[in-house]
Amino acid sequence: MKTFLLRRIWANFAAYMIGFYASVVNRFKICGAENIPRSGGVLLTSNHISGYDTILLPWAVMRRYPLQMLWAPAKEELFNNLLLGWLFRSWGAFPVKRGRDVRAGKTINDLLKSEKVMLFPEGTRNKDGVLGKGNRGVGKLIYDTRPTVVPTALTGLNHWHFPGIGQKARVQFGAPLDFSDLYSLEDCKETHLLIVERVMAAIAALLEGDKESAGL
Repeated sequence: MKTFLLRRIWANFAAYMIGFYASVVNRFKICGAENIPRSGGVLLTSNHISGYDTILLPWAVMRRYPLQMLWAPAKEELFNNLLLGWLFRSWGAFPVKRGRDVRAGKTINDLLKSEKVMLFPEGTRNKDGVLGKGNRGVGKLIYDTRPTVVPTALTGLNHWHFPGIGQKARVQFGAPLDFSDLYSLEDCKETHLLIVERVMAAIAALLEGDKESAGL
């Protein structure tokens, strides 16, 4: 228990250091964080436009809820270096093999019983900022675990460079999605696709709202 608490304290310290760079040195704006529930299994489903995504989403959550972790699957290649692997794990990341990774899938399922997890349904980065298609596996995960799903939209981070000053970016957390009508359907490929399509439509709507507010 003591080790777990120390890990959360360390992760929060790291998040606030990153947050200082993001929100003070630069202009990373956090909107809609009140849509993230304080407790229970929560899945943040976000578009993926930059390597910054995986470190700034935890900052956005921990700024709202100090000492809470945001867990995240990450490609196993990132853990090949012992030091970096330890660092990523200490921040709540865990390795995922390419293809079907049963062990990682079980980890995500277990975490979603009570913890916050972030996923990128597209499965890959789209540096041009154009939203891609969602992976059906995310729909299956939601159907099986039934967490609170919060659609999340990131803009601007694909234009950031390190080090930088005054760079603008934004994360928008939408209202939790309702899948009650889809949960009543058969557990099959078609249902999983309908679920992930609803997720992607919600992310797209948030991105479109960002464009309108920016006058684009």
